[in-house]
Amino acid sequence: MIKSELIERITAQNQHLYQRDIEKVVNAILDEMVEALRRGDRVELRGFGAFSAKLRGARQARNPRTGAVISVGKKAYPFFKTAKKMRARLNRETVPSA
Repeated sequence: MIKSELIERITAQNQHLYQRDIEKVVNAILDEMVEALRRGDRVELRGFGAFSAKLRGARQARNPRTGAVISVGKKAYPFFKTAKKMRARLNRETVPSA
């Protein structure tokens, strides 16, 4: 599911709200999550999971085309860990009806 599909689903479930308002809310939530990660904070959504930013230090790498050694600066990358409830919901056994 992509962001536009999420907005469409929320709009379909809440017909009394305008799509542009839902889009603003979704964008505000995502922007705030990015800012929190940028500050080094952890974003936890109970029952869903937790987002955090992990730092990768500066290193030497190789250009695969030329084989030349290049230096890569330190970077932060997002990390997501699912909550126990989410894992249980995803792995729930479905009982076939008799």
